[in-house]
Amino acid sequence: MTKLKKKTVNNIAYLQSAIQPTVEQESELLSFLEEKYGNDIRIEWQENKEIVDGFKLKVGVDHYDWTIESRMKQLEKSWVDAVLNAQDNIVPLLKENLENWTPKALAEEIGTVLTVGDGIATVSGLENACYGEILIFEDGTRGMVQDLKRNQIGCILFGDDREILQGSIVKRTDKMAGIPVGYEFLGRVVDPLGRPIDGNGEIFAKKYEMVEKPAPGIVDRQPVNTPMETGLIAIDSMFPIGRGQRELIIGDRQTGKTAIALDTIINQKGKDVICIYVAIGQKASSVAQLVETLRKHGALNYTVVMCATASDTAPIQYIAPYAGTALAEFFMNDGKDVLIVYDDLSKHAVAYRALSLLLERSPGREAYPGDVFYLHSRLLERSAHLSDELGGGSLTALPIVETQAGDVSAYIPTNIISITDGQIFLESDLFFAGQRPAVNVGLSVSRVGGDAQTKAMKTAAKTLRLDLAQYREMEVFMQFSSDLDDVTKQQLQYGQGLMRMLRQKQYHPLKHYEQVLILVAAMGHIFQNLPITRIDTFKLEMCKYVSKKIPGVIEDIERTGKLSDENREKILEVEKRFLKKEKLKAGK
Repeated sequence: MTKLKKKTVNNIAYLQSAIQPTVEQESELLSFLEEKYGNDIRIEWQENKEIVDGFKLKVGVDHYDWTIESRMKQLEKSWVDAVLNAQDNIVPLLKENLENWTPKALAEEIGTVLTVGDGIATVSGLENACYGEILIFEDGTRGMVQDLKRNQIGCILFGDDREILQGSIVKRTDKMAGIPVGYEFLGRVVDPLGRPIDGNGEIFAKKYEMVEKPAPGIVDRQPVNTPMETGLIAIDSMFPIGRGQRELIIGDRQTGKTAIALDTIINQKGKDVICIYVAIGQKASSVAQLVETLRKHGALNYTVVMCATASDTAPIQYIAPYAGTALAEFFMNDGKDVLIVYDDLSKHAVAYRALSLLLERSPGREAYPGDVFYLHSRLLERSAHLSDELGGGSLTALPIVETQAGDVSAYIPTNIISITDGQIFLESDLFFAGQRPAVNVGLSVSRVGGDAQTKAMKTAAKTLRLDLAQYREMEVFMQFSSDLDDVTKQQLQYGQGLMRMLRQKQYHPLKHYEQVLILVAAMGHIFQNLPITRIDTFKLEMCKYVSKKIPGVIEDIERTGKLSDENREKILEVEKRFLKKEKLKAGK
């Protein structure tokens, strides 16, 4: 096979140096160029007094830098690579590297900046640049190729654009956008480029992962069948989440969406689950408060907080969820169970819309670009429960979306609802009525369902969702009727008791067996004859009482994940005894 030669522009190679090359030097350069580009090429010398030692060569889009500065950079890079790959003492390795090192004539493709502003730069001259490739600007700022046109490319910038001017030089790196990854990130707060922002020193991670990666194929996955418990009885009993699932948390502003995600992270303590919280477009003060909450509850040790605040540029906010997922995939591929929270994807879509409009892409519905669905689908499809051959790790996603006045039919909410495996809808009216978490039973759903629920929880919950639906319907009709019969009154009391039972304090997730005990009591009408205000404390005191009286039953539930009819009757009997005891104490 004959080796293909690169085509040059006008078959001219422009040589820049302080001194004109000798005939011998020019002959050597011609031999090098003819081998690489073909025989029909000539050298044109250009004087450049700024080049002290060496020369620069431009052949079409290829640039060769043979100055002393360029060769020293090559040596520095070879040392950095050697240090990163070192296992033991690095001194002999560096010595060997220096002795064997020889500089290479590497072609660099160089472009020039046409326009810059608002975190976007348009560049000409980089004909072979790829989508998603990292570019380095003259001042050291990094950018990522986001738009490919015939004679120019659009690049989003991951830094300050004030030092980038029209005509500035841009270089290709031949690397796709990525971040450093590793266990060193646990307990840290970082930005989407992997740089620490918590003031606790540098993070020295040896591995590097691309932020954009294809999702695992069907063959590489296994069914979602292991619970990812939130510790919230309203969710675990009716809308269970499995490891590897994508469950959307959706609702208006200030209805407790982040609270559900935080409770879920806190509930993973001691369960060998790594959590990643990605904050997109939030206030820095809110994220700092969240980090302090995690630290207070001992959850920061197994959590990474990735933060792109509202003051960060649109490119940084855009890359944040992909960078968080790359970090999560590192742990998943190592056989770990990972939980990732995207808070929130509404702001992520807004950041992407800003980028797209600045890149002069056509706006569509609500001014979002046409590929906004693909934006989130390629992100959320990366959540999976990997096959045992690949280590059996899992990545569970809890994307958060903010609605306007409860409108779930808006563009971004409907997109993400269709991508995910279910949604937990939080209703403003329920929240302001004191029902927290304010889960709307009618609009919420988990498409994995009972597969991600223990048999004990399934047995204990029984007809809970149906009973709540009947109560909500009866509650509506009750508004139009003043005279109620005894049976209807009892049903309303039962429904009110169920709703109150589902209330839970923030940052107080319940253990699995506690949820089972409370559900057995609720479905056994234990709460029906209690004053509504007493239920909150009664259920917690009841759990302590039952676990002391029949610890063997509790151990059996936790060990097997099952609730036999015999154990259910034992639990109900002890709970009824506790109810009588409480009534006597209250003087009834």
